[in-house]
Amino acid sequence: MIAEPNGEPVILIVEDNARNLKLVRDVLNHVGYRTLEAASAEDGLALAREERPGLVLMDIQLPGMDGVEALAQLRSDPATAGVRVLALTAFAMKDDRERFLAAGFDGYLEKPLDVRRLPEQVAAALAADSREEGVA
Repeated sequence: MIAEPNGEPVILIVEDNARNLKLVRDVLNHVGYRTLEAASAEDGLALAREERPGLVLMDIQLPGMDGVEALAQLRSDPATAGVRVLALTAFAMKDDRERFLAAGFDGYLEKPLDVRRLPEQVAAALAADSREEGVA
């Protein structure tokens, strides 16, 4: 996992909508996270394998490969199998949430995003990762 000198992990945002990508990036950069961005699942997979981010925010509806298939590929690769991945989607029905969690996502963020809550949601996902690794 790559981390900044201050110890903060890097966040990979996989989102094909340029405005949504900019919004997420700007909010996370504002609170001190460094981000990597990809507009397709294929580019996101390549970045994840190369950079080993601390967290991936994965849009579900992407051109070509969707976010669920991208997650399956991340999980099947030993280099990225342990990376935490949150679904980032406009699918907001209860069944959708359960379907994405059952597919292996570590969490679920609904669009439109609540930009005030996004930093705490990211921090909570990263903290859950640290607890699982035995780090306080």
